[in-house]
Amino acid sequence: MAGIHQFLEAMLSNEASDLHLAEGHSPKYRVYGEMVPTDEPPLDRDTLRTMLEEVCPPERWKAFLESSDLDFAYSLDGRARYRANYYRHAGGLGAAFRLIPSRISTLEQLGMPTILKDLAQTRNGLILVTGPTGSGKSTTLAAVIDFINANFCRNILTIEEPIEFIHMPKKSIIIQREVGTEVRSFGEALHVAVHEDVDVVLVGEMRDLETIGLALTAAETGVLVFGTLHTNSAPKSIDRIVDIFPVEQQAQIRTMLADSLRGICSQILVRTKDGKGRVAAAEVLIRTAAIASAIREGQTNKITSQMIAGKNMGMQLIDDSVQELLDAGRISGETAYLASLDKERFAKFSPTTGG
Repeated sequence: MAGIHQFLEAMLSNEASDLHLAEGHSPKYRVYGEMVPTDEPPLDRDTLRTMLEEVCPPERWKAFLESSDLDFAYSLDGRARYRANYYRHAGGLGAAFRLIPSRISTLEQLGMPTILKDLAQTRNGLILVTGPTGSGKSTTLAAVIDFINANFCRNILTIEEPIEFIHMPKKSIIIQREVGTEVRSFGEALHVAVHEDVDVVLVGEMRDLETIGLALTAAETGVLVFGTLHTNSAPKSIDRIVDIFPVEQQAQIRTMLADSLRGICSQILVRTKDGKGRVAAAEVLIRTAAIASAIREGQTNKITSQMIAGKNMGMQLIDDSVQELLDAGRISGETAYLASLDKERFAKFSPTTGG
């Protein structure tokens, strides 16, 4: 059985984005979005435990044994960084390693909508980047933060678990705090951020009521807040934020969100037509008076039509982005069908119709 460093090295040579290790299973890579098996035998507990403990700081390993879940970043001889997630499952131990690109890409290099640069220049409010796990949210946010860092004099704070992209100060001051090491929770870091004279805050994950509530409060009080959610559309992102609060608080939260929201970018990564890469498809919502009114009144079902009407402002639906990629020959019809939300729009490309 190869050692953990050999698997991490192989990720670089195989252009893999992820390495999956699970007790009772053979190691597998994810390459251009597809799971690829290795010829290695299934991992037994002792072998996997040794591999995982080798690259984990002792105090974090102790924390994992107590909590059964751990996120941290690991550097391979300064040549590559990985986001590691350790967990327990019914069959024993497991881990996933995600390769963090060594350089921060620009929004242009990522093929993201240019309107994100306009949003990045906002002085306050809430901007969300949403999408499923592995959709490139962290990469997009790193590009946005780097754009601000390179072009404006701001005091930037990132709160992450773990810290993925390392930002060097350019025009801005940039402080990065890691949950679990420098601070105990996202909520704790946000609570003290308002006393640190920050202009921009990146919240790595808005996953609980306390964090979301503090992020909304910070956005209302003059801070530009970036956050992520695991939702696949702009309207669902709004519903997710509101629904996490008790019913008696939801009217107040809708008002706060209507006032503070500046924009939402929902994205997915889809396999390119040649099978040698992935490309982002993105949905963009920009706050308008009509959209703010729909949020305030709890009528998120009206937001999609408002986004269609706001195309000249830079708004677009995820299916419009998928259509553009299809028309440009960058993705196949089948990929477009599988990635779309409106299946009828791409029905002729369904695998079951032979399109």
